[in-house]
Amino acid sequence: METSGHEGLNLCAVITGGASGMGLAVAEALSHRGGWHLHLLDLNAERGEQAAQSVQGATFHKTNVLDYDSLASVFQRIYDLEGRLDFVFANAGIVERFNFYDHHPAGKPPPPPNQTVIDINLKSVLNTTWLAQHYFRQSTVSTNKNLVMTASVGGLYRCQVSPSYCASKHGVIGLMRSVAPHFFQHDNIRVNAICPGTVKTNLLDAAAWTTFGDDVFVPIEKIQDTVLMLIDGRDSSAKSATDELNGNGVNGTGEGEMLWGKAVELSGRNHYYRVQPAYCDLHMEMCMKATERETYAE
Repeated sequence: METSGHEGLNLCAVITGGASGMGLAVAEALSHRGGWHLHLLDLNAERGEQAAQSVQGATFHKTNVLDYDSLASVFQRIYDLEGRLDFVFANAGIVERFNFYDHHPAGKPPPPPNQTVIDINLKSVLNTTWLAQHYFRQSTVSTNKNLVMTASVGGLYRCQVSPSYCASKHGVIGLMRSVAPHFFQHDNIRVNAICPGTVKTNLLDAAAWTTFGDDVFVPIEKIQDTVLMLIDGRDSSAKSATDELNGNGVNGTGEGEMLWGKAVELSGRNHYYRVQPAYCDLHMEMCMKATERETYAE
């Protein structure tokens, strides 16, 4: 079932995992700005329909992001309806709920690890990126095309309790950094990733929320503000790109610089731009810069 109500709007957004949590919060922030058709993709039909009814300009699409054909057909349907695409939030994600370190009976191989977290957090983001590229290219009326991926601080640091989640989020940051230059230079598409610390969403249970004081959590308003900043493309609070981490909680970008290819770490109410590690030597720089091409195919 799809629920809609977006008369008089003109910009088009697609948000995966849009029925709750950060996806819904970003939809609400865009709705408050006005001028947006908001397409919320999620597998949970009950929550999705409620979200569409509560957010002005929203339409819900029941979508299985693990099924490429399902995801692709929704993108096509949205583009056929809107004739444009301005913003994609590749946000669908879960945390793993099994113990990676469990012991298993000797004498036979263990069962395979549950890889649903890899499929949702990484493979679906790759597929969403693939589809966003295709429909952004067709959207010649759009002048500010944006793809924001939801990564995590788990993509920057080790995370012993959830190694599969950690690996998936490292993959998202690698995907963003790899495609961002080509997307921007060839198709004028800006790609960035947010890397939040702990956020009070339905990814965590209430018991986990009591682990830290409130000042440790990233407020949902900070998620909204950061994504809106990336859509707008500039960070007025940023210092010089050569600054170290500073009291304003911002580094790695110059004031007025157009934002693309950024991994934005969120801690409490602060944000930080986490740059790619420097090349270890000139040989590695030469090797990696040789990969700056479209394909290895002859």
